[in-house]
Amino acid sequence: MSDKLKMLTGKNPKDFEPIAYNLVNIPDVDLFSELVNKDDFLFDFVKQNVASRIEKNINKTNYLNLIKFLKYYSPSYEDLIVSTLAKYADEDLTDTMLDILENGTEDEKTYCAQYFSRIQDPLALDSLRENAYSQNSYLSTNCISTLAAFGDREIYNNSIEKLQSEDEFEQLEGVKYLVSYGDKNALPQIINTIKTSSMAENMAAEVPYLCNLFELIQTNKDDGLYVLNLIINGFGEISSLSQVFDFQMYEIFEHLINTTLTPQSATILINAKDKFNTLTENDEYMYDEPKDVKQEILDIKKLLTSIDKLEPLIEKELDENSLFVYTALDYTNNTSIVRELLNSQNQTIVLKAIETLKKLNNLTQEDKNNALKNTTNENIKNIINAI
Repeated sequence: MSDKLKMLTGKNPKDFEPIAYNLVNIPDVDLFSELVNKDDFLFDFVKQNVASRIEKNINKTNYLNLIKFLKYYSPSYEDLIVSTLAKYADEDLTDTMLDILENGTEDEKTYCAQYFSRIQDPLALDSLRENAYSQNSYLSTNCISTLAAFGDREIYNNSIEKLQSEDEFEQLEGVKYLVSYGDKNALPQIINTIKTSSMAENMAAEVPYLCNLFELIQTNKDDGLYVLNLIINGFGEISSLSQVFDFQMYEIFEHLINTTLTPQSATILINAKDKFNTLTENDEYMYDEPKDVKQEILDIKKLLTSIDKLEPLIEKELDENSLFVYTALDYTNNTSIVRELLNSQNQTIVLKAIETLKKLNNLTQEDKNNALKNTTNENIKNIINAI
């Protein structure tokens, strides 16, 4: 880290004030580039401080200098740059931004796409549609959210169609596009897709960015808790630990604990308890996390440790029609109910029941024979025979 960046991010006004002034007024593009490159290494509060220091030095005589910063995209400084340019926008600036949206780099286009969510010039529509499918997630998200601000439904309709695809990666892409578009009317179709997908955890991790989990649980408790359970399953592997704040996990678990426990909530809590024990007992998960994330994970573990006697409650979820049957099978000791699932019409549940009996050291040849009677899938048959 250069001395200038150390001073810009430091605590001493005598150091950071002249650096921030020069950053805007020269402008010091190299320093801004270094600042962006250090995004992952700076705490959020430090980046917020830097954004405030930069903002104090921007005025109507120097704001055009920010255009030189567009080459280096950072979500940490996007709002500062875009809101400033929109504040002083005129026809000449909008023409410049339109040209950059059409011909610039991906980083430049990403800022410009957000600019046109505020300055809604219809001349930007073609470029926004063209870049909506970019592999650059920041550019794609900004283009789609801006198209939504325009009321353009083409990307929305195309994304709904993607949910019907036989390609699950295309389905996941459709979910991400719909979340970026921000229309909650897509939620039922998204959740129906999740229920039949082998990438359910990946899709579920997108849902809270379209609809707050508390809101989803209130409006459709079964679906809300189902999505929460999938997020728990993928937490630390699919979702980063820092997303614990985005998902409001502590508050949700606290709410579930403080309300009357149901078989569903008990299943979720026992799953969460196991997950957060795993996260805190393996250095590979927590090693590089900032202090606030580590503390939140530890606080959640402590909260979950305070509850017990959940196992008897989950038995009602040992039903082939339950959204939580796979999770309940992971934590049950009731072999008699597990054996009943060997008669399920869902062959993956039959396989899971066999695996559960094996884990409980209670699997018999008769169990395997019963399972095979209801199994037509050759791959599942082979797995059962091999267990």
